[in-house]
Amino acid sequence: MAQAKVIIVGNEKGGAGKSTIAIHLATGLLHGGGRVAILDLDLRQQSMGHFFAHRAAWLAANGVSAPMPVEHHLAAELARAPDAEAMAHFEDAFEKVSDQVDYVLIDTPGGDTAISRAAHGLADLIVTPMNDSFVDFDMLGIVDPVTLDLKRPSLYSETVWNSRKVKAAASGKSIDWVVLRNRLAPTEARNRKRLDERVQALSRRVGFRVGPGLRDRVIYRELFPFGLTVADLSPTIRPVAMSLQHVAARQELRALMGCLGLTSGDELLAAQ
Repeated sequence: MAQAKVIIVGNEKGGAGKSTIAIHLATGLLHGGGRVAILDLDLRQQSMGHFFAHRAAWLAANGVSAPMPVEHHLAAELARAPDAEAMAHFEDAFEKVSDQVDYVLIDTPGGDTAISRAAHGLADLIVTPMNDSFVDFDMLGIVDPVTLDLKRPSLYSETVWNSRKVKAAASGKSIDWVVLRNRLAPTEARNRKRLDERVQALSRRVGFRVGPGLRDRVIYRELFPFGLTVADLSPTIRPVAMSLQHVAARQELRALMGCLGLTSGDELLAAQ
């Protein structure tokens, strides 16, 4: 049996949109016919876990079906457990789901934890969303406060660098790292050009690709309480009124999936 592809959605800064990206990747893969397992390592907030609990409840209440992932729940109490105990639970969960599926998708917390580092070391693909801001960029690279020239990689870049060394030593394989410019405003921001230049410079230095994220659209927030994404909308699943914005959101998700090499995304654009 082929080994499952491990996708980590990570960034040690909170509020970057990790869980939003994770749930859209999961549903996109499910609708592409992939068998997907999810692990939510954000043990306190558990946004991805809550999303799929909402999904199961809404589908059952409305008598309709949509693909669901394999899920192994990690208790919130593990956030306060010793590292060794938390690691044991994570390793057990990973082992149980990884031989059942094509993809293991792991959402990580906005901080540095032992199980988050361990998960990064297992990754085949790391997806790092960042808001269009030097505040978010600070977790990836340090800039000179006078010239804004890139000085050196920062905390999270070092985490990924170490994960790549772990992966190479363990299996001889590399980790693909993609940084997503997430939640872009509809209009051109004043500092976007300067930020883009620093992101591109850092990408050449530490070796990540730059990809398209998801814009700050109402539809993404509007569907979350139902446990649904734009990939789910169909003649039988329409919890909100349809509009041209939903078509644009589908195109956006298609571009994201294509950039990550996960699917062509054509099924996401089928007439609904």
